[in-house]
Amino acid sequence: MKVLIGLIAAMGGLAVGYLIRHVLGSLKANASEKRAQQSMSEAEREAETIRKDGQIQAKAEVLQAREDFEKSTKQRRKELEAIEERVSQREVNLDRKMALVEKKEHQVDTRISEQTEAMQRVEAREAKAKAMVAEEVEKLQRVAGMTSEEAKSMLLERVEQEVHNETGGLIRRLQETAKETAEAEAKRIVAMAIQRYGASHSAEMMTSVVQLPSDDMKGRIIGRDGRNIRTLESVTGVNLLIDDTPEAVVISGFDPLRREVARQSLEMLVADGRIHPARIEEVVAKVREELDESIRKLGEEAAYEADIKDVAPELLRRLGRLQYRTSYSQNVLRHSLEVARLMSMMAGELGLNVALARRIGLFHDIGKALDHEVEGGHALIGADLLKRHNEDSIVVNSVAAHHDDVEAESIYALLTSAADAISSSRLGARSETTEIYLKRLENLERIANGFEGVTKSYAIQAGREVRVLVQPEQIDDNDAIVLARNVSKKIESDLQYPGQIRVTVVRETRCVEYAR
Repeated sequence: MKVLIGLIAAMGGLAVGYLIRHVLGSLKANASEKRAQQSMSEAEREAETIRKDGQIQAKAEVLQAREDFEKSTKQRRKELEAIEERVSQREVNLDRKMALVEKKEHQVDTRISEQTEAMQRVEAREAKAKAMVAEEVEKLQRVAGMTSEEAKSMLLERVEQEVHNETGGLIRRLQETAKETAEAEAKRIVAMAIQRYGASHSAEMMTSVVQLPSDDMKGRIIGRDGRNIRTLESVTGVNLLIDDTPEAVVISGFDPLRREVARQSLEMLVADGRIHPARIEEVVAKVREELDESIRKLGEEAAYEADIKDVAPELLRRLGRLQYRTSYSQNVLRHSLEVARLMSMMAGELGLNVALARRIGLFHDIGKALDHEVEGGHALIGADLLKRHNEDSIVVNSVAAHHDDVEAESIYALLTSAADAISSSRLGARSETTEIYLKRLENLERIANGFEGVTKSYAIQAGREVRVLVQPEQIDDNDAIVLARNVSKKIESDLQYPGQIRVTVVRETRCVEYAR
């Protein structure tokens, strides 16, 4: 019974609990539905608000766009109106210019017609004048008894004679003017340079002498069957003269460098005492090696003495070789140093670059160091050598032009020629053999006598001047000036000589009458 009552109570509790839960669920569902409906109404209200705001913003943007369009349209309209105004103005200007052009064309046409008529009148007058000239020429030919060609030839001869006379007079006036303005200053500069520089000159012969300790050494130098002397001559390229001269051997050769090699080799062999072919070849090779080093040092000393910097090693070696070259017995290296000093003095007086002048003077005869190896004159050879070693163009041209092989391009080239002539023509600087001296005198007189109108010529002052006597009936004063110039040019082109040669043309008229 109790069990039954407990079951009924449990079932009743379950039923009550289910009922309560059902009621609570219904209440929760109703509350959720109300909240959902409230959210939906709020969302609808927000959407409506957003829609209205969007419509308002869209209307505002449409109004702004309309205003912007109207503004841009108004501005474009103004620009188009301005363009139309400018176009209309240009059309007016063009119409005005076209009217002017048409007016000018009409004027030009009028002038062309006038010029054409004038040309026709001129042509008619010219034809009439030609006819009259031809008629007058014919009359003149009949009166003079000469054709037009003969008259033209006579006129040309007369004009040529007048031009010749005027040329001689002009040359004389120019020479006098140049002498008045330039001779005094040139003499002053040259005299100053010569006075400031004085150097001794030594004449070198074509032979060298080696002193021997005794005459017995001559036999050892000759050797058995002459093998020693033959070996020495073959390896050095010189001739050994062993004669009756006591305790001396003469070395003969045209090349000073070979003579120096032979001299030093022979002195070493004599001092050593061992003289045989193998030893001779060994000593000669050693001397040549030492001489090459000595030549390089000589070049460096010359550059230092002339105060020249930045000289290529090859140029220094070529300068050193000039120590063993002579020109009419004048040492070429000493001559180059002297020209460098003379040029520096004259350049200083003229306000020129003294360092550049010294450089040109030192290098001006460098071509003589290899003129026996290359064909051509030493001036052009030296200029080509300097150009290959990137020397300044002024230096190259001055070296090439100092003997007039090329045209001088600067005053430095003229200074080089002047300094070279001063150094070469100084008393005692150079000497010539009697044969060369006499031959030069004969050539000077021969050249002068070859000109028309010359009666006699005399080479005087040791060949430094040529005095030309002319026939006064054939040569007048103007012709004498031209003749002097022609003779000097002929001497320059045909002869080689140190210094300069003065050409004096003498014209005198003797009037003789007898009193009876």
